[in-house]
Amino acid sequence: MTTRRRFRWLRRTIIGGVGLAVLALGGPWALAEGLSLGRVHTVEQTPSRDVAIVFGAAVLPDGTPSNYLRGRLDVAADLYESGRVRAILVSGDNSTHNYNEPDNMKRYLVDSRGVPTAKVVTDYAGFDTYDTCVRARRIFGVTSAALVTQDYHLTRALATCRMTGGMNVVGSPDTSRAHDRTWWYGWSREFGARLKMIYDVVTRRTPTLGVQEDGIRNALGAR
Repeated sequence: MTTRRRFRWLRRTIIGGVGLAVLALGGPWALAEGLSLGRVHTVEQTPSRDVAIVFGAAVLPDGTPSNYLRGRLDVAADLYESGRVRAILVSGDNSTHNYNEPDNMKRYLVDSRGVPTAKVVTDYAGFDTYDTCVRARRIFGVTSAALVTQDYHLTRALATCRMTGGMNVVGSPDTSRAHDRTWWYGWSREFGARLKMIYDVVTRRTPTLGVQEDGIRNALGAR
């Protein structure tokens, strides 16, 4: 092979590799943006839905929510207080005995925000966004929901819940700590996370499931 042919081959290989990388990252990004278009609202503009689904985040060793988790919970409480949702599903990680996101999320909503305990339902196996969406539909029977998380994550959450459960979802983001270091880190992770979203949806990965629960039905009927 001549030097000129080698150069052409190398150039085509590089261009092809760059093209594949752009497709792999840009495709999931564009899909998530498209599926969430027109569905992100402030608390005051959020259309009424049955349930607010709060995605879990870190809990501190003393059981208090981290700043980011507290921001999500405050948005959910605001949605409830304004009458835009009638119940709240808190979904998070309780994979070990010593770490429990859902119970601490509920405790904050009840003790610090005054949400009635009967209106807050716990999901102990919401280990990631995909798991939370699948379990909300298949285990808790949620069909109408307002999703609550940080703004950089909300786009993917909306897309995932629409693709996995066919739920009628809108989103209300927490932006209270936008553009700090943690926010930028979370935003940068979205490139890989949206690629994983496609893998989970296409393969129909089965999360931790179990028997159907009536917690949401009871919460919606509680006064």
